[in-house]
Amino acid sequence: MFIMKKAFSAVAFIVCTMFTISAWGQSASAASSLYQAFGEKAGLTQLVDQFCVVTGGPCVYKGADMKSAHSNLDINKGDFNTLVEVLQQSMDAKGIPFATQNKLLARLAPMHRDIITVN
Repeated sequence: MFIMKKAFSAVAFIVCTMFTISAWGQSASAASSLYQAFGEKAGLTQLVDQFCVVTGGPCVYKGADMKSAHSNLDINKGDFNTLVEVLQQSMDAKGIPFATQNKLLARLAPMHRDIITVN
């Protein structure tokens, strides 16, 4: 149960960080094609607004930033890596092409700085 709580918190943190990463992103057309590759808003059923923003969609995320959301959760590098693996498995299960997965993961990767709170 504790591990699931940490994993869920890590997911929530990653989602919050996506808002920041989307601002660093690529051209509008590249971002739009990533958004479309994930099935647009209808395809993003969990953490919709944050994933919508990170993939370049027309949404607005109003949640907490990743650092604030994860500051007291004691998330280590192993926890973060497990979350990434679960995200990859989920995208595989949904048939998201490997190259498209990598585009999303590249936008999410810098979030580790705000999510990992313990060594």
